[in-house]
Amino acid sequence: MTQQGVRWSADQVLALAPDAASRKAGSKLGAAGPWSEAGSSDEGAVWGLCKGSGSKPYQTVVDLADAAGPAYKCSCPSRKFPCKHALGLLLLWAGEDGAVPPGEAPGWAEQWMEGRRQRAEQKRAEPSAGSSSGSGDPEAARRRAERRAERVTAGASELEQRLADLLRGGLAGAEQAGYGLWEETAARMVDAQAPGLSARVRELGAIPSSGPGWPVRLLEECALLHLLDQGWLHREQMPGDLAAAVRARIGLPGTADGPPLRDRWLVLAQYDTADARLTTRRVWLYGTDSDRTALLLSYGAAGRAPELALPVGLALDAEVSAYPGAGQQRAALGEQFAPPAPATARPPGVTTTQAAARYGEALRDDPWLDSVPVTLDRVIPTPDGDSWQLADADEDSALPLTPSARSRPGLWRLVALSGGAPVKVFGECGHRGFTPLTAWPEGTGEAVQLC
Repeated sequence: MTQQGVRWSADQVLALAPDAASRKAGSKLGAAGPWSEAGSSDEGAVWGLCKGSGSKPYQTVVDLADAAGPAYKCSCPSRKFPCKHALGLLLLWAGEDGAVPPGEAPGWAEQWMEGRRQRAEQKRAEPSAGSSSGSGDPEAARRRAERRAERVTAGASELEQRLADLLRGGLAGAEQAGYGLWEETAARMVDAQAPGLSARVRELGAIPSSGPGWPVRLLEECALLHLLDQGWLHREQMPGDLAAAVRARIGLPGTADGPPLRDRWLVLAQYDTADARLTTRRVWLYGTDSDRTALLLSYGAAGRAPELALPVGLALDAEVSAYPGAGQQRAALGEQFAPPAPATARPPGVTTTQAAARYGEALRDDPWLDSVPVTLDRVIPTPDGDSWQLADADEDSALPLTPSARSRPGLWRLVALSGGAPVKVFGECGHRGFTPLTAWPEGTGEAVQLC
């Protein structure tokens, strides 16, 4: 990706922007006018001086070879990462040939790059140093795990009683009680160190009075929560993979202890979700040799973007290690053997019927799974009354779009890309429908991010 003559697209650069304002401001700086002494290296560095409002230009440098995505340094006072100057520099580098020529990095850029290399080497050395001295007291760790398991068990038992009380009194009582009942129960699950249970309880609180059919939806979610409680209370009697899925859904920490799998991983999608406390970034990868799909998760404090940034359309020669659990998609990014590079390959697709069947099969391993990653081949976005669906161009079947997908600007991007013709679409297929995340036109053409 950082070899001379290989460039990102403008869309890939702008996908790094932390918000719409940064995207707009960075676009204005993507021309040669405000820049001087811009250059790049085969090692993955891009640098330049950007004229600002002060007497001194801003020193901007970007490291494109980092395994977790680009890293940035700018002398401007902005607290956004990347700032508008870094975005503008990358747009300049991605655009006209010769605007950012190859060269030797100036001292200020080389100093920052060298510091990053030293910190990376120290970080790689830490695990080996720690392994020689052990990872703490195993007996103390076992006792801590037992104490937490006891608290989770107490919380799950209390939640079972509250669900029984709800059903005994009738679902109409949930509408009258308001959100306070659920918030108090969720807080009790936090005290029990079961964040997964807490999150599901909070979701229950949003269902009463949420529109026609809410009692059915509430009963369905209560049943899934009851199943998760029972799974935890009887985890010793369950197969290992299913027990691992239960622990993950409860919210107990896990480690990516699966064997490292090296592959050429295509970046299929990247999107963020946020609440009052945390921003979660999801990055979907597809291994071209292994035919496996992997999910990378990274987190940032509220209001700050997570550090991991891998724009759609790139490919990584890297290792990933899976987390435990049957059908588990989550993985951790390991060693990277080359800088990310733009890719023209596409994942293989399936029909809409096969996509629905794939989700059904996945539920056997994880009954609490909301969706599975799927690439649909040759589908056409089509109106369906007040809704939209993806109709299969080669068979009489279709998948409805989820309500969240219908309210996103990405739907109109998808409709425009299709123009009534079949397209390949990657997204998440679940019980609420299909959420398109990335699309490719038929024939040749770059991936278009929809989320």
